[in-house]
Amino acid sequence: MILVTGGTGLLGAHLLLKLVEAGHSVRAIHRKGSDLKRVEKVFGYYRKDAKELFDAIAWVLADINDIPALEIAFKNITHVYHAAALISFNPEDLKKLQKINTEGTANIVNLCIANNVKKLCYSSTIGAIGRSIDGSTTNEETPWTPQEANVYGLTKHAAEMEVWRGSQEGLPVVMVNPGVIVGPGFWDSGSGALFTTALKTYGYYPPGGTGFISVLDVVAMMIDLMQSPVKNERYIAVTENWTYQKILGEITQELGIKSPTNELKFWQLEIGRWLDSLRNLFLKSGRSITKSHIRSLKNRQIFDNRKIKAELDFEFRSLRNEIRFCCEKFREENL
Repeated sequence: MILVTGGTGLLGAHLLLKLVEAGHSVRAIHRKGSDLKRVEKVFGYYRKDAKELFDAIAWVLADINDIPALEIAFKNITHVYHAAALISFNPEDLKKLQKINTEGTANIVNLCIANNVKKLCYSSTIGAIGRSIDGSTTNEETPWTPQEANVYGLTKHAAEMEVWRGSQEGLPVVMVNPGVIVGPGFWDSGSGALFTTALKTYGYYPPGGTGFISVLDVVAMMIDLMQSPVKNERYIAVTENWTYQKILGEITQELGIKSPTNELKFWQLEIGRWLDSLRNLFLKSGRSITKSHIRSLKNRQIFDNRKIKAELDFEFRSLRNEIRFCCEKFREENL
């Protein structure tokens, strides 16, 4: 039986769909109050028998920091996909990020070892990939330097160290490092916010860019790696290295609205960061613009996806087609 963590998120929901479509016995953990209906809704984007497939999942109430509940969830498990994480770039959330991303991953690794799990697949982030300092393309072997990392990347890198510790203790592992994952159904968070932002037609776009990938490609990579003899390797999961102007332009074009034409200047971003800090001071609303955000916009990285192509003969989907599909669903639900 397969265990999936993070099944109520964008990546996890699509992963669950593909696993049950393939006929696997699947157990998924979820926290109290999590929205399981949203997972079923994602299934409905692709299948008419969404409810039947959703009902095939054995859901277990557990948190990745709740060891007794996890021990129950791990009973008779042979393979684990670990996709649960807290995504936040707010420095004030560092302790929560460490608790969930790093300590939670250590718990999953320990239970995999204790239960003789055959293989673990961990979904990390390109934020935990090393940064080139000379403008060269970044790949899986680029040395890690924490100086430019945000708090999310720092805790995910620490989580990777727990996964590699597990591999040294005999647990076969594979790891993917996705860029910004593009997929439908989660319009209020992550990449889903790109569609909401595009709809507001502010006319501005941030400088810089990053790596983007379809959610279905990340899922396909994870499943292919788990079914392959590959172990103790990691792979960058990026289809295209696009600027933010390009990704917003593609989305606005599909939504039939005006594309942003004005690039935000760095002095504007610094003012925005100051106002954001002031707002958080009085309203405790959380930080949305930080120094690490602005540094990443100034120092754009280009990510190399050749390793997965060469070793698994992996073919990426069209990112434009994924955006088109997302915009179709976004219009249905928001316009």
